[in-house]
Amino acid sequence: MNNLIGGSLRERLVDIALEWQRSYGNAPSITSVVSEYDAARLMGMTEEQYSKEMQHRSIVAKGYDFMYQAKRYQVKACRPSGRPGSKVTWVPKPTNFEWDYLVWILYNEKYIVQEAWIWDVAAYRQEIEPIQRVSPLDIRKGESLIRSLPGS
Repeated sequence: MNNLIGGSLRERLVDIALEWQRSYGNAPSITSVVSEYDAARLMGMTEEQYSKEMQHRSIVAKGYDFMYQAKRYQVKACRPSGRPGSKVTWVPKPTNFEWDYLVWILYNEKYIVQEAWIWDVAAYRQEIEPIQRVSPLDIRKGESLIRSLPGS
């Protein structure tokens, strides 16, 4: 799986974050930037396309995380630390609906994609938004971006 979305720069960033976690206990906050990159690659963007798209975007840009083929993508991701009790049981919800698709990625503790799911904005608003506390089970009702997953 890592080869599908891997790249030398991504791999170096993850390696440094994991080394930091081994040394100091907590990994630096890289999940959002890594997940945006991974989501774009899963949607079919090349590294060159992603780089060009992101050159003028800010980390705090409102609405969506990246645009591809005239569609706006919002990305959410979760990564357990690997410590006891760090299982992912809650999925963060977007704070706006200025996007066309939501991609949710579940990583393992080494930032390797375990699951990736996509929702269009209308289906998400109807099925997921009313849920008070969204769980991975709720998000798994969407479309899997990884065809080899059970149930996809």
